[in-house]
Amino acid sequence: MAGGQVWEDNSLREWEGGDFRIFCGDLGNDVTDEVLTGAFSKFGSFIKAKVIRDKRTNKTKGFGFVSFKQPQDFIKAMREMNGKYVGSRPIKLRKSTWKDRNIEVVRKKRREKERL
Repeated sequence: MAGGQVWEDNSLREWEGGDFRIFCGDLGNDVTDEVLTGAFSKFGSFIKAKVIRDKRTNKTKGFGFVSFKQPQDFIKAMREMNGKYVGSRPIKLRKSTWKDRNIEVVRKKRREKERL
């Protein structure tokens, strides 16, 4: 939601539901989906990695996401990979808040806020 307008990020449909997702920050321009995949695919339940890019310039926005099926791999990846070099820079990891961006969650929160 921005400027009083709510829109749904359709790219959320590309991801598996119920996954455990990591936000990967401070990515360099040399990091692609393939590079990020290579860094995290060693964890058993790895599902997907995606670097977010500007639609006009196709340059990286400096962040991406990595998804896991099992919470144990999510935790292990967070511990082992935070601060490690992926490409030319050390990455900064944190738990993704993607579930807060789901349109149904946003609508539910808005209804609850209006009731108060």
